[in-house]
Amino acid sequence: MKPVKVLTLSALLGSALVLGACSEEADTGATTGDGAEDSADSGDAQLQGEISIDGSSTVYPIAEAVAEEFMLEQPDVKVTVGLSGTGGGFEKFIAGETQMSNASRPIKEEESKALADAGIEYTEFQLAYDGLSVVVNKDNDWVDQLTVDELKKMWVDNGTAVKWSDVREGWPEEEIKFYSPGTDSGTYDYFNEIILEDAQINKTATLSEDDNVLVQGVTGDANAIGYFGYAYYLENKDNLKVVPIVNGEGKAVEPNAETIESGEYEPLSRPLFTYVDNAAIADDEAVAAYTQFTLENAAMLAEDVGYVSLPEEKYTEQLETLEGLK
Repeated sequence: MKPVKVLTLSALLGSALVLGACSEEADTGATTGDGAEDSADSGDAQLQGEISIDGSSTVYPIAEAVAEEFMLEQPDVKVTVGLSGTGGGFEKFIAGETQMSNASRPIKEEESKALADAGIEYTEFQLAYDGLSVVVNKDNDWVDQLTVDELKKMWVDNGTAVKWSDVREGWPEEEIKFYSPGTDSGTYDYFNEIILEDAQINKTATLSEDDNVLVQGVTGDANAIGYFGYAYYLENKDNLKVVPIVNGEGKAVEPNAETIESGEYEPLSRPLFTYVDNAAIADDEAVAAYTQFTLENAAMLAEDVGYVSLPEEKYTEQLETLEGLK
């Protein structure tokens, strides 16, 4: 079998942040977004076909919005978006069941090799950035920052109640109340991989798929701590205190559009990706048009659903790469 040429934009887009989220499978069921830019290809001609996409639940809100907008322009193209998780999405991509695979981490070496063995050439495109936000009660006047090790010490279950004084000397001898997204959430999966490292989350934690429950829990208890996506923190920032996280360079960094985009807010910020089968782009006009539409509208739609868009020039670079694949 001839070597597989892997086209990647990592060199163009800077160092990739790691790791991602996964969740359960679902189909698009979308809410209508307004004002998406018309893709030149998708808007000029009526297309037909079916496009199958799967992967990260974190990327799903963007993918869902893109799919709905595209199908408004191209009603004869059926776009199905699943969210079986980043790893599950790559399994389907490798099996040839999908033309595109969404991911909240870069592809792993073994996944790339499996694609090569299957004779599938692919291209990686970045869509947006996300930053997981750790929050405490507004009345919490002792937590000024946290390290990754301190987060792990707090959140990993050790069989006993955890007090703030257990985390850092001089902090109150009060039991911490934990609020976390549910285990079906991609945000939980990301936190699990980066902070918990697959250990058991503190069994006293309140887990909920409803972010309003988490916000209410943290705002209602001075000893509470929680986490969720940056978009939801922004919606509730007047009622919460966000915690700066110490990055790999030893600097305590607060999440915002700039620190998330630059990667300074690490390890809790990450790029969001989609991977596309090169043969599908070359051979299927609908897939090529859909990929172009995605890149042309990802910035606006990502912001609409609460993520941080890439710099405009990065989308332009990727569109140029796409043109070379058609």
